[in-house]
Amino acid sequence: MPKGYWIGRVDVIDPKGYKEYGAAAAIAFKKYGAHFIVRGGKFESVEGTSRGRNNVIEFPSYQAALDCWHSPEYKRASPIRAQATQADIIIIEGYDGPQPS
Repeated sequence: MPKGYWIGRVDVIDPKGYKEYGAAAAIAFKKYGAHFIVRGGKFESVEGTSRGRNNVIEFPSYQAALDCWHSPEYKRASPIRAQATQADIIIIEGYDGPQPS
């Protein structure tokens, strides 16, 4: 079964609020088995537009990623993020097929 991912491109406009969001969201992330693959970090935008921060969060399945987003735990954290950031977030299913050789 393919894993699920949240991919977030974020401009933080309130660092204190973003830190509060991280603490609140951690409850949902733990419950749904989230694992950060990318959390901020250095990047180079090589094509198109970008935001100041990028996050990739892995979940055990696509359904777990969706369930986390729609959970009461995350719904409590989401308004904090909305006040502290401008963000583009997608939930996407991972790929389990053949790889280039």
